Amino acid sequence: MSKPPLRLQHWLLFALLAGLFFAWGAWLMRGPQAPAPLRWLTDWQTQVLQPLAEERLSLAALSAQLEGELWLQPQGQGQDPRLLYRGSLPAQEGLWQLQAEVHLSSTERASLVQAVGVTRDEQPLGPQMVGQLARQAVDVLELTAPAGVLAERLAVTLGHPRLRLPLDEGEAWVYPQLGLTVRVQDDVLLTLRVVPKRALQR
Repeated sequence: MSKPPLRLQHWLLFALLAGLFFAWGAWLMRGPQAPAPLRWLTDWQTQVLQPLAEERLSLAALSAQLEGELWLQPQGQGQDPRLLYRGSLPAQEGLWQLQAEVHLSSTERASLVQAVGVTRDEQPLGPQMVGQLARQAVDVLELTAPAGVLAERLAVTLGHPRLRLPLDEGEAWVYPQLGLTVRVQDDVLLTLRVVPKRALQR
């Protein structure tokens, strides 16, 4: 007894199954995907990191990128208090915490202390102070990464570091042209610290 001829829908089914097996095999054979760049850092490289490295980042420019608060932080005996700008940066990978030190001359610092006083604990300053001190320079900036951000994503964004220095725990990636030092542990980002690049070229 002869078998009935294959119908068109049978051929279509065979073609579909073959296509599915081919796609599955291609998926199994594909190489690892490249890590995604930190997209926000591309803008920050030109708007924040480079200006700070060249000693031309103002509090106004920083606050335009990230809304935050000013804090007056007392130091040890005989040391001047620090003026800090703090904020949280939302990104696809999580929430980055920013702390930047704002430059004050001795006269400006004394005037600020006289105006607001100094307590044992750090104290927030009113939001109007950001506008009043907008022209002050930013000396140092530090970003604390959310948990689990792979260091490879920074390398994809900024390129590979010029130097890698071992630390007691992990290593430091150094980008002298950006005044940037990055703490990395177990291939995960911990902090990004930016200073004037002359400080890294000594």
